[in-house]
Amino acid sequence: MPSPTRTPIEVNGRSYQWMRQPVVVVCVDGCEPDYITQAIEAGVAPFLARMCERGASTLADCVVPSFTNPNNLSIVTGAPPSVHGICGNFFWDPDTGQEVMMNDAKYLRAGTILAAFSNAGAKVAVVTAKDKLRAMLGHGMRGICFSSEKADKATLADNGIEDVLALVGKPVPSVYSADLSEFVFAAGVALMKRDRPDLMYLSTTDYVQHKHAPGTAEANAFYAMMNGYLEELDRLGAVVAITADHGMSAKTDAGGAPQIIYLQEWFDARLGAGRARVILPITDPYVVHHGALGSYATCYLPADADIADVTAGLVAVPGIEAVYTRAQAARRFELPPDRLGDIVVIAEKLNVLGTTASRHDLSALEVPLRSHGGISEQKVPLIFNRPLHNVPSGRRLRNFDIVDLALNHCA
Repeated sequence: MPSPTRTPIEVNGRSYQWMRQPVVVVCVDGCEPDYITQAIEAGVAPFLARMCERGASTLADCVVPSFTNPNNLSIVTGAPPSVHGICGNFFWDPDTGQEVMMNDAKYLRAGTILAAFSNAGAKVAVVTAKDKLRAMLGHGMRGICFSSEKADKATLADNGIEDVLALVGKPVPSVYSADLSEFVFAAGVALMKRDRPDLMYLSTTDYVQHKHAPGTAEANAFYAMMNGYLEELDRLGAVVAITADHGMSAKTDAGGAPQIIYLQEWFDARLGAGRARVILPITDPYVVHHGALGSYATCYLPADADIADVTAGLVAVPGIEAVYTRAQAARRFELPPDRLGDIVVIAEKLNVLGTTASRHDLSALEVPLRSHGGISEQKVPLIFNRPLHNVPSGRRLRNFDIVDLALNHCA
């Protein structure tokens, strides 16, 4: 175990004390705080209830856009996207003139806490549900880093581990299942028993949260499952810290029909076909989750567009919460301005933003649409199995403060 007297690690302007016992940071994808509240009230998550009572429980703000990649990278860098550069799952790359997935470590502009500790001699492990995050989370890191999605393909050379399925005792799960997240937790417990990492990061998928509201039987079953693994990590002596990358909201009317604002159609009608470009940073390969529909978009306008006129027109559209210029969005949400369009559009809580109706296949959505991305999904839980000490009163807590709190303020 690392000595507590070792020199603190400096990462992105913040100082982190060495672990005195194993620390497990868990990012529960799409965990609207009410999921935990409802599970506790239903009596299916007794260990989570004890964490809230005997440890620490509060709310924090995630990064906007409230999407997976920006928030996971904020958590592991301890910094907002203005520092690490990842401002969506998907963006317009001006260097190539193409819309691309932002899942390559080449887009990362800052080092991670995980890499810093591992390179200083700590034993570090990362398990994520989807493989889209693995390369960025493990960038520059020495140690174990693999995904549930491709656990059977993990090698010592590429992932720091082999024979993952034998270790975990489970088959590779479907990417469209709660099992993908359970594999993450099962792997975390197996690694803690076998290797006892000093620092471990576990990141799940929001498949369940996209399909099931808080308090439903399916949601409660998911949190009951999670509760058991967290309790086991606690019994193994770990500091357990839980947060989320974003919340989750229904995006429907009272009858359950999706409430979608097709921005590209709006721009084509106002400015001329194809003259503006709408980028939806929620876009990823997992269309069953959300149909590439979220509550945040960034838009590139033609040079002759009157931004003030466009903004006024968009704000008047029912379901639009706010429109920001590039500079305003970068300042308010701590985003890298060179990776934003001319404007950023935020939808209200019950609405999502699309491009054109023909570009969104909703046939795979088996239940009423639930999604995220806006300010309305910014509140997330911060829960620890140990009390917190010496946290300045009045401090605005962010989900990316979790490693600081776990290492510097957790008993």
